[in-house]
Amino acid sequence: MEPSTEHTQWAAALRAHGRRVTKQRLAVLAAVDRHPHSPAEAILASAREELPDMTPQSVYVVLGDLTDLGMLRRFEPPHSPALYETRVGDNHHHAICSICGRVEDVECAVGHAPCLTPSDSHGMTIMIADVTYVGICADCAASQASSPAAG
Repeated sequence: MEPSTEHTQWAAALRAHGRRVTKQRLAVLAAVDRHPHSPAEAILASAREELPDMTPQSVYVVLGDLTDLGMLRRFEPPHSPALYETRVGDNHHHAICSICGRVEDVECAVGHAPCLTPSDSHGMTIMIADVTYVGICADCAASQASSPAAG
C-alpha cells in the first residue's frame, strides 16, 4: 500500500526533528488529522483502528512529544480536557459551543483587535494570542428555540 501524502510529509517532518518514524507516531497524527479538536481518549480510539494494541500511555507520550515539536497544537477549552489538532503554524482561534461542545476554527482577527494587543507586554515580544470564543452553535440555538420552555 502506497503511503498517503500526509504520511510522507509527517515522516519527513519527524526526521527533520530527529525523531524516528514509527507506526505509533503516524497513527496518532492520522487520528488527530481525521478528528481535529479531539481529546486524547478519542485520539486513542481512532488510532486503535489502525493499531489495536496501542496503549493510552503511548498515545499521551506521542501527543506530548508531537506538541513539543510543533507538529500538533494542544489547546484547553474551559471545562474540557485538552484538545489536539494538526493545524499549526498560524495564529487561529477557536469558537466553542457551550451546549454541545462543538469546536470550530476562527481565523485570526485583522484590523483593530484590542484583545490581541496586550495593555502591557512586560518587555516580551508577543508571538501568539490564544483567544477562545464561547457561545451557542446554530444547531443548539435552533434546538432551544424549537423546544418548549421548561417550566
